[in-house]
Amino acid sequence: MYDYVIIGAGIVGLSVGRTISQQHPDARILILEKEDGLARHQTGRNSGVIHSGIYYKPGSLKARLAKKGNEEIISFCREKGITYKVSGKVIVATKEDELPLLENLYQRGLENGLSLQKLSKEELEEKEPHVQGLQAIYVPSTGIVDFKEVAEAFLQEIQNQGGEITYHAEVTGIQSYDDRVVIETTKRKISSKYMVNCAGLYSDRIAELAGVKTELRIVPFRGEYYEIATEKRDLVSGLVYPVPNPEFPFLGVHFTRKLDGRVLIGPNAVLSFKREGYTKSDFDLKDVLNTISYSGVWKLGVRHLKEGVKEMARSFSKELFLREVRRFYPQITGDDLIPAKAGVRAQALDRDGNLIDDFKIIQEKNMVHVLNAPSPAATASIEIGREIAHYIKGLHEL
Repeated sequence: MYDYVIIGAGIVGLSVGRTISQQHPDARILILEKEDGLARHQTGRNSGVIHSGIYYKPGSLKARLAKKGNEEIISFCREKGITYKVSGKVIVATKEDELPLLENLYQRGLENGLSLQKLSKEELEEKEPHVQGLQAIYVPSTGIVDFKEVAEAFLQEIQNQGGEITYHAEVTGIQSYDDRVVIETTKRKISSKYMVNCAGLYSDRIAELAGVKTELRIVPFRGEYYEIATEKRDLVSGLVYPVPNPEFPFLGVHFTRKLDGRVLIGPNAVLSFKREGYTKSDFDLKDVLNTISYSGVWKLGVRHLKEGVKEMARSFSKELFLREVRRFYPQITGDDLIPAKAGVRAQALDRDGNLIDDFKIIQEKNMVHVLNAPSPAATASIEIGREIAHYIKGLHEL
């Protein structure tokens, strides 16, 4: 019997395993992953941004864990020799009606304890000479890294402590008893004292297998990116973000200079017809029925119809996507945009059509379920691991 079984070898699951192995060095730890390697989904397909925590509601888990997590990830990368860059980012207002929103965001960042700088048009040009904007906020703590490398380093630490990982092990059944959890997989049946569900896109289904009624549903949103052609890359010096729409939970089309010099633009955020649907043609009938049968999806659609239509239109029209890009960089043409790898965000939704804004973690008997951990989960992963360890400590005391 294992002491701890963790479902999911993304960066959150591996951080949990790392924290447990540090706190309980003699524990038997097993990580189950249905793919043939780690970080195959959200961790390996995100933009690689080390977030600051500016966007999140003061006092929320996201705000608290992102700020501390930013510092911890940078420290960890330094310790392990993982390449990263703290390049800072600018959040740019391109229209007059965005200026009050920019000011609100600045005040929120200050409430979250961040060091920020307001930029005039002239000061913005010094940071990003080619961007078109009226004013901006400079966020110096934002950076860039390959989170898959961080995840690999987490796994190495777990294995150094004797922890195990099993690939091609999809979970098919869970039975919880007073003294153990029995987990059935496509490879074998496993018993463990405790189980942690870090299954990302399938976290709600794993909870359901375990008999946990959450009243939440994971809705997959595909994030579609373009890459700027080589000859136009130098237009973007670092990280350039728009002022987010406070009524919509996504950050909008932004510009990310990667460590290798590539510049990504995106993402669009469109409803995916498959939980791991990385292309427009990906379709899974079970996933679609699971989505459209949930009342919250229809309520969400009505509430955000206008923004949803815009996102879908930009997904199918390069010209409309380009129009958004040219608000910031009028020098960019359609020929400069090259389709890039997409990602899918696992976003929890409640029955009232509310996209769950904060991280959502629950404990049930001898299990912990991470039910909502979208961005900035990679940034906050070390702190999320510690947070979940507190939940596990609570299980020990039951």
